Amino acid sequence: MSTFDNPFDPDRRLHAGGCSCGRHLSEAEHQAAQLQVQSVTESEQKRYEGVVASAVMRAMFPQDAARRAFLKSVGAATALAAVSQFIPLKTATEAFAQGGPLEKKDLKVGFIPITCATPIIMAAPMGFYAKNGLNVEVIKTAGWAVIRDKTINKEYDAAHMLSPMPLAITMGAGSNPIPYTMPAVENINGQAITLSIKHKDRRDPKSWKGFKFAVPFDYSMHNYLLRYYLAEHGLDPDTDVQIRAVPPPEMVANLRADNIDGYLGPDPMNQRAVFDGVGFIHILTKDIWEGHPCCAFAASKEFVTAMPNTYGALLKSIIEATAYAHKAENRKEIAAAIAPANYLNQPPIVLEQILTGTFADGLGNIVQQPNRVDFDPFPWQSFAVWIMTQMKRWGQIKGDIDYAGIAAQVYLATDATRLMKEAGLTPPTATTKSFSVMGKMFDPAKPEDYLSSFKIRKAS
Repeated sequence: MSTFDNPFDPDRRLHAGGCSCGRHLSEAEHQAAQLQVQSVTESEQKRYEGVVASAVMRAMFPQDAARRAFLKSVGAATALAAVSQFIPLKTATEAFAQGGPLEKKDLKVGFIPITCATPIIMAAPMGFYAKNGLNVEVIKTAGWAVIRDKTINKEYDAAHMLSPMPLAITMGAGSNPIPYTMPAVENINGQAITLSIKHKDRRDPKSWKGFKFAVPFDYSMHNYLLRYYLAEHGLDPDTDVQIRAVPPPEMVANLRADNIDGYLGPDPMNQRAVFDGVGFIHILTKDIWEGHPCCAFAASKEFVTAMPNTYGALLKSIIEATAYAHKAENRKEIAAAIAPANYLNQPPIVLEQILTGTFADGLGNIVQQPNRVDFDPFPWQSFAVWIMTQMKRWGQIKGDIDYAGIAAQVYLATDATRLMKEAGLTPPTATTKSFSVMGKMFDPAKPEDYLSSFKIRKAS
């Protein structure tokens, strides 16, 4: 690029006659640019003013009916003028736009060494946390129960969790009930059923009676998807097979030692079993449910409310990292960043196969599945409703469940929407949707009908 062509060259005006700031070909071009900036600034200011005014009105009139009646009786303009006499909206708007100071900059975030945690992990070595003013130590952790306990005990400020875990913690399933939040999904798809190489000729699930399977945790998509898959093939997962919880880093070793016949697990464990010659990929979970959630970023409700600015910066970092990981052209770079021993401790070629979707399946085939794993942070509340139907199906929760209420409380779609826009992503306009799991449609508005439609389920 020549000096004349570079709009940011401070000496450009010397070549072109220039303008008062030195960045434009003429004073007329300079003035046009200033008007454009002013227009954008005014538009953004009005947007913030609208958000702040709405928040103030809701605080003064918590009941929707009372607020609407007030606005109808005096008009929006009069109402805003009246409120402005008592609350300096301009000052409040400026504070909102700028964001407050971080309550805490040094944070500890736990993770399990699997590719599902990619955005949380990569945000450290690739500078996403630092960009938002945070010094985050991402800590490799042995298993999900440890992640849960260290987060509850506040040894970790936040954590990489399985997407059902914040629901289970909030409802008191497997632990004391503590309000938890899940403002971002880490990955969609990205799991597989891997079997021991000795079973390469037993591809029909109906022949798996007596098999011993591993899943990472009882409250995991892996557990629910494995059970769903087995039940759809006529096997009762509680009586026809054994399912045990095994930490992901121990899965390949247990397969090699013949302690288990297979697992529905996260990567890199599936691809590592192929790499080591001890297993093969039977089916990707995307072929069970395309676009299903798996892991997530989670934090206690207390952390979110006590440190809102720190929480906002942390979530923004992770959503920006997720947006970067979503782009296929960045996957090889990411594989190299998360391969070292302090992160996933895997050969980069194993991670590249997973993240690029071109991989060996352990049966002599090279498969191309670009959507083997993807990264989409939006926490659909209908995902939460589906998870709760499966928790109830298999006896982890009982009684009447406020599906929609709990989903909205835990899966913070509003926060994700705002920050996804800032990261250049396009968030959905709704928080729920229908989807299909193995050809069976799920309507989040009718969870009990869906639950009662299954022939194989735990007796209530």
